[in-house]
Amino acid sequence: MRPDASVESHHFEALGTSCSLFAVGQPHGRLLEGESWVRRLGARLTRFSEDSELSRLNRGTGEWVPISDEMDEILSAALRAHEMSAGLVNVAVLPAMLAVGYTRPLIEGAGVATLESLRPLLPLPDVLELRDGEARVQDGCGVDLGGIAKGWMADRLSETLGPNVVVNLGGDLRARGSGPRGDGWPVGLGGATLLLRNQGAATSSTRRRRWGEDGRGGTPPHLWGGGPKGRRGGSLHHLIDARTGSPANTGLEEVSVVAASGFEAEVVAKTALLLGPDLAPAYCAAHAMAWWLSGTHDD
Repeated sequence: MRPDASVESHHFEALGTSCSLFAVGQPHGRLLEGESWVRRLGARLTRFSEDSELSRLNRGTGEWVPISDEMDEILSAALRAHEMSAGLVNVAVLPAMLAVGYTRPLIEGAGVATLESLRPLLPLPDVLELRDGEARVQDGCGVDLGGIAKGWMADRLSETLGPNVVVNLGGDLRARGSGPRGDGWPVGLGGATLLLRNQGAATSSTRRRRWGEDGRGGTPPHLWGGGPKGRRGGSLHHLIDARTGSPANTGLEEVSVVAASGFEAEVVAKTALLLGPDLAPAYCAAHAMAWWLSGTHDD
Protein backbone atom coordinates (compact mmCIF):
# COMPACT_ATOMS: atom_id res chain seq x y z
CA MET A 1 0.00 0.00 0.00
CA ARG A 2 1.47 3.33 -0.99
CA PRO A 3 1.93 6.17 1.56
CA ASP A 4 -0.90 8.59 2.17
CA ALA A 5 -1.12 11.38 -0.38
CA SER A 6 -1.78 14.88 0.88
CA VAL A 7 -5.52 15.53 1.22
CA GLU A 8 -6.87 19.05 0.86
CA SER A 9 -10.19 19.59 2.65
CA HIS A 10 -12.80 22.31 2.88
CA HIS A 11 -15.94 22.49 5.03
CA PHE A 12 -18.85 24.92 4.75
CA GLU A 13 -22.56 25.34 5.41
CA ALA A 14 -24.84 25.42 2.35
CA LEU A 15 -28.11 23.91 1.11
CA GLY A 16 -29.33 24.05 4.72
CA THR A 17 -26.74 21.48 5.80
CA SER A 18 -23.03 20.78 6.40
CA CYS A 19 -20.91 20.19 3.30
CA SER A 20 -17.36 18.88 2.90
CA LEU A 21 -14.98 18.62 -0.04
CA PHE A 22 -11.83 16.49 -0.05
CA ALA A 23 -9.27 16.23 -2.84
CA VAL A 24 -5.87 14.76 -3.60
CA GLY A 25 -3.63 16.77 -5.90
CA GLN A 26 -5.81 19.88 -5.98
CA PRO A 27 -5.11 23.35 -4.54
CA HIS A 28 -7.39 24.70 -1.83
CA GLY A 29 -8.63 27.33 -4.24
CA ARG A 30 -10.18 24.58 -6.35
CA LEU A 31 -12.28 23.53 -3.38
CA LEU A 32 -13.33 27.13 -2.81
CA GLU A 33 -14.52 27.20 -6.42
CA GLY A 34 -16.53 24.06 -5.64
CA GLU A 35 -18.18 25.79 -2.69
CA SER A 36 -19.06 28.78 -4.88
CA TRP A 37 -20.69 26.47 -7.44
CA VAL A 38 -22.75 24.76 -4.70
CA ARG A 39 -23.91 28.10 -3.34
CA ARG A 40 -24.81 29.54 -6.75
CA LEU A 41 -26.79 26.52 -7.87
CA GLY A 42 -28.33 26.01 -4.44
CA ALA A 43 -29.67 29.58 -4.55
CA ARG A 44 -31.46 28.72 -7.78
CA LEU A 45 -32.92 25.45 -6.47
CA THR A 46 -34.23 26.55 -3.08
CA ARG A 47 -37.94 26.96 -2.46
CA PHE A 48 -37.24 29.40 0.38
CA SER A 49 -36.44 32.33 -1.93
CA GLU A 50 -39.13 33.95 -4.05
CA ASP A 51 -36.49 34.85 -6.64
CA SER A 52 -35.12 31.33 -7.16
CA GLU A 53 -35.56 29.43 -10.39
CA LEU A 54 -37.53 26.73 -8.54
CA SER A 55 -39.90 29.27 -6.99
CA ARG A 56 -40.56 30.81 -10.41
CA LEU A 57 -41.40 27.36 -11.75
CA ASN A 58 -43.76 26.65 -8.85
CA ARG A 59 -45.45 30.05 -9.25
CA GLY A 60 -46.05 29.40 -12.94
CA THR A 61 -48.26 26.34 -12.48
CA GLY A 62 -50.24 25.44 -15.56
CA GLU A 63 -47.86 27.34 -17.85
CA TRP A 64 -44.68 26.40 -19.67
CA VAL A 65 -41.82 28.11 -17.83
CA PRO A 66 -38.30 28.54 -19.28
CA ILE A 67 -35.68 26.62 -17.29
CA SER A 68 -31.90 26.36 -17.28
CA ASP A 69 -29.95 23.36 -18.48
CA GLU A 70 -29.14 22.43 -14.88
CA MET A 71 -32.78 22.57 -13.83
CA ASP A 72 -33.72 20.47 -16.86
CA GLU A 73 -31.18 17.81 -15.87
CA ILE A 74 -32.29 17.77 -12.23
CA LEU A 75 -35.99 17.56 -13.12
CA SER A 76 -35.18 14.74 -15.56
CA ALA A 77 -33.33 13.00 -12.72
CA ALA A 78 -36.40 13.46 -10.52
CA LEU A 79 -38.55 11.72 -13.12
CA ARG A 80 -36.02 8.86 -13.25
CA ALA A 81 -36.10 8.64 -9.45
CA HIS A 82 -39.89 8.33 -9.54
CA GLU A 83 -39.61 5.48 -12.03
CA MET A 84 -36.75 3.74 -10.15
CA SER A 85 -38.73 3.83 -6.90
CA ALA A 86 -42.11 2.78 -8.34
CA GLY A 87 -43.48 6.18 -7.39
CA LEU A 88 -42.25 6.31 -3.79
CA VAL A 89 -39.67 9.05 -4.44
CA ASN A 90 -41.76 11.93 -5.70
CA VAL A 91 -40.57 15.55 -5.78
CA ALA A 92 -44.17 16.79 -6.28
CA VAL A 93 -44.22 17.05 -2.52
CA LEU A 94 -44.41 20.80 -1.95
CA PRO A 95 -48.10 20.95 -0.90
CA ALA A 96 -47.44 18.21 1.67
CA MET A 97 -44.34 20.02 2.97
CA LEU A 98 -46.36 23.18 3.47
CA ALA A 99 -49.19 21.23 5.14
CA VAL A 100 -46.88 19.73 7.77
CA GLY A 101 -45.50 23.18 8.57
CA TYR A 102 -42.20 23.04 6.67
CA THR A 103 -42.83 26.49 5.25
CA ARG A 104 -39.41 28.04 5.95
CA PRO A 105 -35.90 26.91 6.95
CA LEU A 106 -36.26 25.02 10.22
CA ILE A 107 -33.59 27.18 11.84
CA GLU A 108 -36.35 29.82 11.81
CA GLY A 109 -38.85 27.42 13.41
CA ALA A 110 -41.61 25.35 11.87
CA GLY A 111 -44.73 26.99 10.52
CA VAL A 112 -48.34 26.15 11.30
CA ALA A 113 -49.36 22.65 10.21
CA THR A 114 -52.63 22.09 8.33
CA LEU A 115 -52.69 18.30 8.38
CA GLU A 116 -56.30 18.04 7.27
CA SER A 117 -55.17 19.05 3.78
CA LEU A 118 -52.78 16.11 3.37
CA ARG A 119 -53.54 13.83 0.43
CA PRO A 120 -51.69 11.05 -1.44
CA LEU A 121 -49.34 12.53 -4.00
CA LEU A 122 -50.18 12.43 -7.69
CA PRO A 123 -47.72 10.46 -9.85
CA LEU A 124 -44.90 12.79 -10.83
CA PRO A 125 -45.39 12.36 -14.63
CA ASP A 126 -48.95 13.66 -14.11
CA VAL A 127 -47.59 16.74 -12.33
CA LEU A 128 -44.37 17.60 -14.15
CA GLU A 129 -43.80 17.88 -17.91
CA LEU A 130 -40.56 18.73 -19.68
CA ARG A 131 -39.80 19.86 -23.20
CA ASP A 132 -36.83 21.58 -24.77
CA GLY A 133 -35.79 24.34 -22.35
CA GLU A 134 -39.15 24.48 -20.57
CA ALA A 135 -41.09 22.78 -17.78
CA ARG A 136 -44.71 22.83 -16.66
CA VAL A 137 -46.14 21.98 -13.23
CA GLN A 138 -49.82 21.09 -12.94
CA ASP A 139 -52.16 23.60 -11.28
CA GLY A 140 -52.41 23.13 -7.52
CA CYS A 141 -49.10 21.25 -7.34
CA GLY A 142 -45.49 22.14 -6.56
CA VAL A 143 -41.99 20.69 -6.59
CA ASP A 144 -39.40 20.46 -3.81
CA LEU A 145 -36.15 18.94 -5.13
CA GLY A 146 -34.58 18.11 -1.75
CA GLY A 147 -32.19 15.16 -1.69
CA ILE A 148 -32.52 14.52 -5.42
CA ALA A 149 -30.80 17.83 -6.08
CA LYS A 150 -28.09 17.16 -3.50
CA GLY A 151 -27.29 13.73 -4.93
CA TRP A 152 -27.18 15.12 -8.47
CA MET A 153 -24.99 18.02 -7.36
CA ALA A 154 -22.55 15.73 -5.54
CA ASP A 155 -22.13 13.64 -8.68
CA ARG A 156 -21.73 16.64 -10.96
CA LEU A 157 -19.25 18.45 -8.72
CA SER A 158 -17.14 15.32 -8.27
CA GLU A 159 -16.78 15.10 -12.06
CA THR A 160 -15.42 18.64 -12.34
CA LEU A 161 -13.50 19.01 -9.07
CA GLY A 162 -10.76 16.50 -9.90
CA PRO A 163 -9.98 12.82 -10.53
CA ASN A 164 -9.45 11.90 -6.85
CA VAL A 165 -12.06 13.65 -4.70
CA VAL A 166 -14.98 13.29 -2.33
CA VAL A 167 -18.00 15.58 -2.38
CA ASN A 168 -20.29 15.33 0.66
CA LEU A 169 -23.37 17.55 0.57
CA GLY A 170 -25.18 16.90 3.81
CA GLY A 171 -24.76 13.13 3.58
CA ASP A 172 -25.32 12.82 -0.17
CA LEU A 173 -21.82 11.77 -1.11
CA ARG A 174 -19.79 10.85 -4.17
CA ALA A 175 -16.27 9.41 -3.92
CA ARG A 176 -14.19 9.53 -7.08
CA GLY A 177 -10.75 8.05 -7.58
CA SER A 178 -8.54 5.86 -5.44
CA GLY A 179 -8.35 7.99 -2.29
CA PRO A 180 -5.29 9.15 -0.35
CA ARG A 181 -3.70 5.66 -0.02
CA GLY A 182 -4.80 4.11 -3.28
CA ASP A 183 -7.36 1.75 -1.74
CA GLY A 184 -10.39 4.04 -1.72
CA TRP A 185 -11.81 6.89 0.31
CA PRO A 186 -12.70 6.04 3.96
CA VAL A 187 -16.36 6.82 4.63
CA GLY A 188 -18.27 6.16 7.84
CA LEU A 189 -21.54 4.37 7.19
CA GLY A 190 -23.75 2.67 9.76
CA GLY A 191 -21.07 2.52 12.40
CA ALA A 192 -18.44 1.04 10.06
CA THR A 193 -15.76 2.57 7.85
CA LEU A 194 -15.95 1.57 4.20
CA LEU A 195 -13.46 2.30 1.44
CA LEU A 196 -15.31 3.80 -1.54
CA ARG A 197 -13.90 4.18 -5.01
CA ASN A 198 -16.04 5.70 -7.77
CA GLN A 199 -19.15 5.13 -5.68
CA GLY A 200 -21.85 7.15 -3.95
CA ALA A 201 -23.41 6.98 -0.50
CA ALA A 202 -26.49 8.53 1.05
CA THR A 203 -28.63 8.41 4.16
CA SER A 204 -32.38 8.88 4.30
CA SER A 205 -33.62 9.60 7.78
CA THR A 206 -36.66 10.73 9.75
CA ARG A 207 -34.43 11.53 12.74
CA ARG A 208 -33.35 14.89 11.35
CA ARG A 209 -35.45 17.86 10.33
CA ARG A 210 -38.08 16.96 12.89
CA TRP A 211 -40.04 19.40 14.96
CA GLY A 212 -41.85 18.74 18.22
CA GLU A 213 -40.29 16.99 21.18
CA ASP A 214 -36.55 16.98 21.77
CA GLY A 215 -34.73 13.70 21.30
CA ARG A 216 -31.58 11.99 20.25
CA GLY A 217 -29.84 12.18 16.92
CA GLY A 218 -28.85 10.04 13.96
CA THR A 219 -25.69 10.35 11.89
CA PRO A 220 -25.35 10.65 8.08
CA PRO A 221 -22.44 9.21 6.13
CA HIS A 222 -19.32 11.20 6.97
CA LEU A 223 -15.58 11.12 6.52
CA TRP A 224 -12.99 10.36 9.16
CA GLY A 225 -15.56 9.30 11.76
CA GLY A 226 -16.95 12.78 12.45
CA GLY A 227 -20.11 14.59 11.49
CA PRO A 228 -23.03 16.50 12.91
CA LYS A 229 -25.77 14.84 14.87
CA GLY A 230 -29.38 15.14 13.83
CA ARG A 231 -32.55 15.08 15.86
CA ARG A 232 -35.09 12.46 16.67
CA GLY A 233 -38.46 12.73 18.31
CA GLY A 234 -41.58 14.77 17.72
CA SER A 235 -44.49 13.88 15.48
CA LEU A 236 -43.64 15.70 12.23
CA HIS A 237 -40.72 15.42 9.86
CA HIS A 238 -39.77 16.23 6.28
CA LEU A 239 -39.82 12.78 4.65
CA ILE A 240 -43.23 12.39 3.03
CA ASP A 241 -44.73 9.04 2.05
CA ALA A 242 -46.17 9.55 -1.44
CA ARG A 243 -48.82 6.89 -0.78
CA THR A 244 -50.41 8.93 2.01
CA GLY A 245 -49.01 12.43 1.63
CA SER A 246 -48.10 12.31 5.33
CA PRO A 247 -44.74 12.04 7.13
CA ALA A 248 -43.45 8.49 6.70
CA ASN A 249 -44.02 6.00 9.52
CA THR A 250 -42.83 2.66 8.17
CA GLY A 251 -40.90 1.17 11.09
CA LEU A 252 -37.58 2.37 9.68
CA GLU A 253 -36.10 5.66 10.79
CA GLU A 254 -32.80 5.67 8.94
CA VAL A 255 -31.32 3.91 5.92
CA SER A 256 -27.78 4.37 4.60
CA VAL A 257 -26.60 2.82 1.35
CA VAL A 258 -23.67 2.66 -1.05
CA ALA A 259 -24.52 2.68 -4.76
CA ALA A 260 -22.94 3.55 -8.08
CA SER A 261 -23.53 7.30 -7.68
CA GLY A 262 -24.73 9.82 -5.13
CA PHE A 263 -28.02 10.20 -7.01
CA GLU A 264 -28.66 6.45 -7.07
CA ALA A 265 -27.73 6.13 -3.39
CA GLU A 266 -30.19 8.90 -2.52
CA VAL A 267 -33.02 7.20 -4.42
CA VAL A 268 -32.30 3.73 -3.03
CA ALA A 269 -31.97 4.93 0.56
CA LYS A 270 -35.22 6.88 0.46
CA THR A 271 -37.10 4.09 -1.30
CA ALA A 272 -35.89 1.51 1.22
CA LEU A 273 -36.95 3.66 4.15
CA LEU A 274 -40.41 4.12 2.65
CA LEU A 275 -40.74 0.40 1.97
CA GLY A 276 -40.19 -0.41 5.65
CA PRO A 277 -38.29 -3.20 7.42
CA ASP A 278 -40.03 -6.13 5.73
CA LEU A 279 -39.27 -5.13 2.12
CA ALA A 280 -36.21 -2.88 2.47
CA PRO A 281 -33.58 -5.67 2.83
CA ALA A 282 -34.56 -7.33 -0.45
CA TYR A 283 -34.77 -3.98 -2.22
CA CYS A 284 -31.33 -2.94 -0.98
CA ALA A 285 -29.88 -6.31 -1.93
CA ALA A 286 -31.08 -5.73 -5.49
CA HIS A 287 -30.07 -2.07 -5.81
CA ALA A 288 -27.27 -1.24 -3.36
CA MET A 289 -23.66 -2.35 -2.89
CA ALA A 290 -23.87 -2.02 0.91
CA TRP A 291 -26.59 -0.86 3.28
CA TRP A 292 -27.51 -0.26 6.90
CA LEU A 293 -31.06 -0.12 8.29
CA SER A 294 -32.15 1.35 11.60
CA GLY A 295 -35.67 0.85 12.95
CA THR A 296 -37.85 2.76 15.33
CA HIS A 297 -36.56 0.96 18.41
CA ASP A 298 -32.89 0.61 17.40
CA ASP A 299 -30.15 2.35 19.30
